Amino acid sequence: MRLHVADHPLITHKLTVLRDKRTTSPVFRQLTEELVTLLAYEATRNVRVSEITIHTPVTETTGVKISEPRPIVVPILRAGLGMLDGMVKLLPTAEVGFLGMVRNEETLEPTTYAERLPADLSDRQCFVLDPMLATGGSLGMAIEFLFDRGAQDVTAICLLGAPEGVAAIEKQVDGRDVTLVLGAMDERLNERGYIVPGLGDAGDRLYGTV
Repeated sequence: MRLHVADHPLITHKLTVLRDKRTTSPVFRQLTEELVTLLAYEATRNVRVSEITIHTPVTETTGVKISEPRPIVVPILRAGLGMLDGMVKLLPTAEVGFLGMVRNEETLEPTTYAERLPADLSDRQCFVLDPMLATGGSLGMAIEFLFDRGAQDVTAICLLGAPEGVAAIEKQVDGRDVTLVLGAMDERLNERGYIVPGLGDAGDRLYGTV
């Protein structure tokens, strides 16, 4: 497993505003989109491309295009949906699928309640969007789901991660082709499984339900 934690002042600045409990939902949504676009540059570093020949106004030259089959972007509902626009802005030709997951707040165990994905993901590069990597339960289940469908490699993009969640994913993937891209690595999880210092419940803050 590869881990990349972003180290850029613009990302840190935007995360600081996201963490502030005074930040309104409209601002939170806009900053989330901007952050994901920044993180997506790193996440797509190894996206597969094919060489093509084109004609500029001056001469013939070679360039590249995104290879077939196209990558697939998979937000984990509901909070991952707030990251989708920022990702497809950078990768507009990608296909989009959805996984609906919910975490039991007592057991911290995730369950899948909906999915909209191709039945066969063979030879596909998958990009999973999940704002918070806390215990790693939901993200780990999503990664397993994609590999079970035949995915070749999976890259997860998270705004924040906790060391406990990263360790859980690393143990689970066991040598498979997985990359984690985080906006920041926070200190720890609290007794309720929330990231500290974190930013609260990303879904609630995205959609104004607090």
